[in-house]
Amino acid sequence: MSAVDPALQDPLLSLRRAIAAGSLPTATTSSELSSDHATEDLAQATHLFFSQPVPQSIALTTPTRFVSASTSTPVDLRSIFFAWQKKDVAIPDYIASAQELNEALKQKEGDEAQVQNLVFVERLDLITWLEGASDESEYIKPLEGAAAAAEAAAAVAGTIQSDAAAGIASGAARASAQGGAGAAPTGAQGSRAQKQIDPRLQEIYNGERKTGDRNTVLHGIKPTDFSHIRKSAEVFHDKNRNRPGQQGAKPGVKSSSVVPAPSAGLPLPSRKSNSRPDPIILLSPSASSPIRMSNIKSFLGEGVYVPPDHPTLSMSTDANFMEIKRTLNLKADPSNPSAGSIGSQVGRSSKPTKFILVDGTTNFKPEYWSRLVAVFTTGQTWQFKSYKWSSPPELFKHAQGIFVKFRGEDTPEAVTSWGSGVASFPIARWDDKLGVNGPGRWKDQEVVESIWMAIEESMKLRGWGSK
Repeated sequence: MSAVDPALQDPLLSLRRAIAAGSLPTATTSSELSSDHATEDLAQATHLFFSQPVPQSIALTTPTRFVSASTSTPVDLRSIFFAWQKKDVAIPDYIASAQELNEALKQKEGDEAQVQNLVFVERLDLITWLEGASDESEYIKPLEGAAAAAEAAAAVAGTIQSDAAAGIASGAARASAQGGAGAAPTGAQGSRAQKQIDPRLQEIYNGERKTGDRNTVLHGIKPTDFSHIRKSAEVFHDKNRNRPGQQGAKPGVKSSSVVPAPSAGLPLPSRKSNSRPDPIILLSPSASSPIRMSNIKSFLGEGVYVPPDHPTLSMSTDANFMEIKRTLNLKADPSNPSAGSIGSQVGRSSKPTKFILVDGTTNFKPEYWSRLVAVFTTGQTWQFKSYKWSSPPELFKHAQGIFVKFRGEDTPEAVTSWGSGVASFPIARWDDKLGVNGPGRWKDQEVVESIWMAIEESMKLRGWGSK
């Protein structure tokens, strides 16, 4: 029975069992039940050979029960196995590797065989399920009938042996999961007979609803943003801190010196008086800006430009606060002795500096404006209405202006009229077919370094880091 058991032949369950057992399947160029034709090139491979619980070879083009929400079609085994192999790489590297593999597949088999590029949410959900950290996935369709019981038992046991899978299909696996011992196969020599379950009791088992553990219960359909609740609660937290007699309140403390709540959109400042405050960079909230919160980490942190509405960045679109660390090693300017090394007040320039990135000033405290070092702008003056300096010429006397445009576009007259306080940086346009390998993408790192250099020079000129 185990030879035709759907739970044993299912590609997803087979891969999950192999991962739990620490014996990954072998990519081969043949359908033979052996690893003699093993290869590490997924473009040349045609099958995955699983050595346990029973030797079997599954074609890489086999559709799985994992259905992508973006295409509403089952994802093939090649794409699933590739996503697992790249589970620890960054998003741009995953996209680039997928495109390279697709180019190799196109040369070999044409446009028919292509690796599907899973978005961040789907890839995270898949890896969590394959690792066994979660027993449910909103993208994986359940097996039907007896095979569904086999899948449930697999989540409890971690791995499924071929004999245990046969007992699962007949109803004995439930007794094995509850009693802690699996039933031996009836066909094995010297084995004891399988435990028979009363048909009425089995009917009750089939009608049970799986509740799951705390991880599956707390896992919603989509990420929920509770920032509006935290912002409302911040007002009450600040009032309680300043109230005389309140626990933790100190007499004579002004409201402007109150430590902001963690929900204020900016991190807690250091309590040490001699510590260095974290510099702040403001982004444009405009929907037409090529640089927004969704892609700023990929751009400034990794030196790769990805469009802000790209599906692989969907997890970051709701964020309004982010941190990026950058090592600043600028030496002191001899012509300006008061401006010391930006790296640290005590000369440890190799220590990374944490930059705070936000796209609005809703939670800005008065002292935050002294920490502002750069402003990304699209040339629209409405962006500055809530700023301390609403006039662009005055604003860019206190912070470096950054204007990012696509190559071939003209810099707006408004940005030009704001003077040298705003620097313009052109980047290559995005190519949907080539992605991060598109023309001009290799220059992104050079542009990012130029932006950081402009910010660092501006900080040095304004005495940032001096005692």
